[in-house]
Amino acid sequence: MLVSSRVQDLLGRERALLGDVLGLLVGQGAPPEVVEGARVAVRALDEAFLLVVVGEFNAGKSSFVNALLGASVLPEGVTPTTDRIYVLVNGEVPGQMEATRDPFVSRLTYPLPSLEGVALVDTPGTNAIVRQHQALTEGFLPRADLVLFLTSADRPFTESERQFLSLAARWGRSVIMVVNKADLLETPEQKTQVREFVEAGARGVLGLTPPVLLISARAEQRGGDVGFHALREVLRMRLSEVERTRLKLLSPLGTVAELLAGEEARGAAARQTLAEDLGVLRELEERQRAHQESTLGELDGQLNRVNRLLSEFEVRADRFIDEKLRFGNLRGLLNARELEESFRREAVAELPDAIDRQFGTMIDRFVEVNLGFWEDVQVFLARRQPESAVARTRFSYDRAALLEGIAGSAQQHLEATTQTELARQLSRDAEDAMKGAVGGLAGGLGIGAGLGALIGASALDFTGGILAGLTLGSLGLFVLPNKRLQAHRQLREKVAALREVLERIVRSEYGREQERADTRLRDAVRPFTQFTAQEQTRLNDAEQKLAALQLELQALRTEVQALAAPPAAAPSSPAAGGAAD
Repeated sequence: MLVSSRVQDLLGRERALLGDVLGLLVGQGAPPEVVEGARVAVRALDEAFLLVVVGEFNAGKSSFVNALLGASVLPEGVTPTTDRIYVLVNGEVPGQMEATRDPFVSRLTYPLPSLEGVALVDTPGTNAIVRQHQALTEGFLPRADLVLFLTSADRPFTESERQFLSLAARWGRSVIMVVNKADLLETPEQKTQVREFVEAGARGVLGLTPPVLLISARAEQRGGDVGFHALREVLRMRLSEVERTRLKLLSPLGTVAELLAGEEARGAAARQTLAEDLGVLRELEERQRAHQESTLGELDGQLNRVNRLLSEFEVRADRFIDEKLRFGNLRGLLNARELEESFRREAVAELPDAIDRQFGTMIDRFVEVNLGFWEDVQVFLARRQPESAVARTRFSYDRAALLEGIAGSAQQHLEATTQTELARQLSRDAEDAMKGAVGGLAGGLGIGAGLGALIGASALDFTGGILAGLTLGSLGLFVLPNKRLQAHRQLREKVAALREVLERIVRSEYGREQERADTRLRDAVRPFTQFTAQEQTRLNDAEQKLAALQLELQALRTEVQALAAPPAAAPSSPAAGGAAD
């Protein structure tokens, strides 16, 4: 590599940029293969210049490499003969094979002075039958400093070649298009047609027109080929120290550009996902509000049914008062116990049992709606777990785990709390509230029994008050009508108080249970809410760092592109052994 103060400065800045990019990728939890790509780019600065030959297996790559080197270094054949990547470097011992860290990559030495400072890489076919072979070629492409893209004159620029060339374009690699087997083209017109076809295809993929050279490896091996002579001239210019240095510095920058573009896409996808997740949280809140409104609406309807039962009781009690508190029933009025029993039998009747049943219906319905809400939450969250565009990243794993945690909380609640248990709990709470309202009268007998005690106490209140003024010595013309009016007034007061007590109990217990349900949901959602807030901060910071790195990358690429040899440059070549260890 050409060494000068300017190159040293560019090299130092490039190393710093690569280190920052690697730090960003690791910090953002990028996929392992992306992080490894950044590490490869860092190592590439210390490797020999990699001249990588790619193409389909029937394009004649091995014979092309042998013809280019002027020696039979690689085996040739009509079937795929290269099942691994060979890194050819200049060495004293012909054909010496050295293993590398990659079991599919071998270093091969040969006395080839023309390879001084360059490692020539022969790859398996891009359309190899064995998929591992193609993966090898595609995986090695980001390390290339210059690509010799070989196609065949009998099948120039196939669809698989076009797809592979698009990978080279993605990684920003410099490409020379080589059309082998040009001896099959019999006329100048055919050669022009093939060259223009390949040029157009390459231009459509790369966005520029690379050099296109028609050669015949077979003719070169048999005595010489004009096309090969032209190719060597192009390579001589491309492999000059200045140009080699420029390409060597550009290659890692092309890798960085692709890695940063990928990270930008992952960040944008993550931000989009977070925006959707915030929508999910808002929808959960909306569903919760709708659930509360629906529950309150049903509660009003259930209380109306209780009020109808009390109104029916009130009508019966009014009728009882009008029938019993009259002069024609003086004998009955003097028997307080019989009057009280009649009131219980005719006015109170089935009211306690009816209200007890209504309470049971209310509780069952409330529990049913509450469990239904949690089932709805679970199904809703399950639909929020599609295949993510940011798959295999730390963000996607953490997000999925937290969403599953919310859904799991719903499932756990549904499994651990049966409808019967919830109903029993709500019934106990209501019964405790009833005890507080009527004192010891309710005992441990349940809502209906407590209500009966309360109504019985009310009956004693106004029947006792009535009978207290109905002695034989105090009967007068207005005493009984006044007592009847007093009884009606007391009845209104007692029923109104009863309505207030029952509504207070029901609304209080509904509110307590609803608050428990809301708390469970808040507790389940809180970790995910915190996660979205933290991720938004992290992604915003990463976006700013990414933008700064892309600006620095663009500035470096511009300077490297304009690189020219200084007047007093001192040439130096790195050890060729760094190519594939």
